[in-house]
Amino acid sequence: MQDTIVLPRHHTRQVEVGAVKVGGDAPIAVQSMTNTLTTDIDATVAQIKRLEDAGADIVRVSVPDPDSAAAMPEILNQTDVPIIADIHFSYKMALAALDAGVHGLRLNPGNIGGRERVERVVKATAERGISIRIGVNAGSLEKEFNEQYGEPCADAMVASALSHIHILEDMNFYDIKVSLKASNIPMTVTAYRKLAGQVDYPLHLGITESGSQFGGTVKSSIGLGLLLADGIGDTIRVSLAAEPEQEVKVGFEILKSLGLRHRGVNLIACPSCARQKFNVIEIVAELEQRLAHIQENIDVAVIGCVVNGPGEAKEVDVGITGGYPVHMMYRDGEKSEKVKTANMIDQLVEDVERRAAAIREQQENNANGS
Repeated sequence: MQDTIVLPRHHTRQVEVGAVKVGGDAPIAVQSMTNTLTTDIDATVAQIKRLEDAGADIVRVSVPDPDSAAAMPEILNQTDVPIIADIHFSYKMALAALDAGVHGLRLNPGNIGGRERVERVVKATAERGISIRIGVNAGSLEKEFNEQYGEPCADAMVASALSHIHILEDMNFYDIKVSLKASNIPMTVTAYRKLAGQVDYPLHLGITESGSQFGGTVKSSIGLGLLLADGIGDTIRVSLAAEPEQEVKVGFEILKSLGLRHRGVNLIACPSCARQKFNVIEIVAELEQRLAHIQENIDVAVIGCVVNGPGEAKEVDVGITGGYPVHMMYRDGEKSEKVKTANMIDQLVEDVERRAAAIREQQENNANGS
């Protein structure tokens, strides 16, 4: 219900990864990467499906060897979300992944062999109408750029990206995305800002090797938030030493916090204090679990007292404000009824699920033209 400020978007051309559009005016896509052995088809498929359930728009799968390439057709056959093959050094693995039917490649054309080999990959990619992501990483910069700039830095990363871009452009290939990742936030942000001023290719954002679920979430939120607030970024991956599904959840929370994507419940909750009339921390933790399946955009406020509670509750779809001995429920910003603590969670969940069902029904009616 709150009015939101629309952040500017850096203009980029648009490419496709399967049915997902990236760049231009398309929604910022959220992606992750499997961490199972690609040769373990059952485990990889199961993880991809969990990522899709979490909301992932795109999933990347590593194809490091012939056995992994041989597993790709069956993985693709059993999944629906667009799959990008992650390739390092081997043009043969790129060709095998393309033959398997992947929806995109992540590779650096300067690292897969001579011009003839690159041309073979580019020709096969162009024939299939798919895109290539150039992925520059501060930890694996080419020797020439480390020597030129003395150490990994933003300028070295940009120079590396431009060198790979020029290889593809010289072959008349322009369905390109680019990433410039480092674990150092200022270096990463500076690199993206510099490159955004020089090219119009879609940019894939990420703070690489950002750390644990807690620490990595903080670092990724800061780094990606700075860039997204500048209008830079067309697709994101939050890199965490955690289950990949958590990367997707954090990615959507970052986008939701900036008003750039709206998927699932936006839970507004007070930090709790001595004024609270119910245990806010416990209530919020349980609500997060019980509302995790909701995909519709619904704002929910859980405020433990009447100081800030009424004001927050008036700005959301569903809200509750702590009182004594009962609490006040709000619907569409208006007071609706009083509930006891024992019934509060069930009532909130019921309200959100009912609202989500109504949204789905309306969307289906709109799609059917009724």
